[in-house]
Amino acid sequence: MSIFTGLGARARGLFNDTKGPWGPTGPTGGDGDEPPQPDSAGPWGEPPKRGRRTTSPPPGNVASFEDFLRRSKARFGDGGRGFPGTPGRSVFAWALLALVLLWLVFTSMHRIAPEERGVVSRFGRYSHTLGPGISFTLPSPVDRVRKIDVENIRTIDLGTTGTETLMLTGDQNIVDIACSVRWNIRDPELYLFELAQPDETIRQVAESVMRAVVSGFSLNDTIGEGRGDIETRVQEAMQRVLNNYRSGVRIQGVAIKQADPPEAVNDAFKDVSAAQQQAQSYINDARAYALQLTAKAQGEAQAFDKVYEQYRLSPEVTRRRMYYETMERVLANVDKTIVEPTGVTPYLPLPQVQRSAPRQPAP
Repeated sequence: MSIFTGLGARARGLFNDTKGPWGPTGPTGGDGDEPPQPDSAGPWGEPPKRGRRTTSPPPGNVASFEDFLRRSKARFGDGGRGFPGTPGRSVFAWALLALVLLWLVFTSMHRIAPEERGVVSRFGRYSHTLGPGISFTLPSPVDRVRKIDVENIRTIDLGTTGTETLMLTGDQNIVDIACSVRWNIRDPELYLFELAQPDETIRQVAESVMRAVVSGFSLNDTIGEGRGDIETRVQEAMQRVLNNYRSGVRIQGVAIKQADPPEAVNDAFKDVSAAQQQAQSYINDARAYALQLTAKAQGEAQAFDKVYEQYRLSPEVTRRRMYYETMERVLANVDKTIVEPTGVTPYLPLPQVQRSAPRQPAP
């Protein structure tokens, strides 16, 4: 402001009607520090005009144009290292301005990835949610943006860190269960502002729901074929509880990794299980053998039924054929044959006869 004030004073001094082009004392009137003379003449000896009010600037503010340029150069010069009247502070001022601009840019412009959502809080209170892309908000600390990954599948493990998770089954037995819960964020604003400790809350909900579901199953179902049903029921029950909490969380699945009796009786229980499995194996073998014999008997019965049908059609022929087939099977490996009817040689050395009989040439 002092620069513009000095410029105005010098302009009034230059264009005053009571002075000539060289000031009030002519071309040799000095450096302008002396006050003007009221009766001084113009540059060609003309008297000053009457009837006009002459004004003169205060002493000390009148200077020639060259003096004005010199002082201005001194103020604006100095190698560009200072502002007018404040030399040496230009670098700090420009650096401060650059920091302010960077602060505005980095706290007002936000890039949200496709798998993320930006939760905007204005003065600590929820304002709105930013979708994927480039978005703008008020600068910090007015607006603050927290980026939340809503596609990442998080996992919470129960009973897999060396500690037992003992639960009571429906048949009054104790089982040690280790499971994992997979979940992701569905509503980031609820996830941030409704739960103080989301991970711990999900862990406690998973454990309590697992206990409630296991209490309706027997020990054999829990460690055997009932695992799939238990996992489905736990997932549905956890989702209902977390929805009531307004947690903004979606349960993706529950997996039972281990279901065993307590460690103190685990060895004995394994022996019992092995004996049960061996007994079941024997039972399965006996059933398989019984099925085999049954199938064979059914086949023989069907064959006999077919023979009986033929026997009913011609009993004599069927009887004789059956007699011949039976005798062939009986006498196939016998060397001696004894026949007792009258008029028949009682002994026939059939093997010797067969060996001594000439062989017929092949046709």
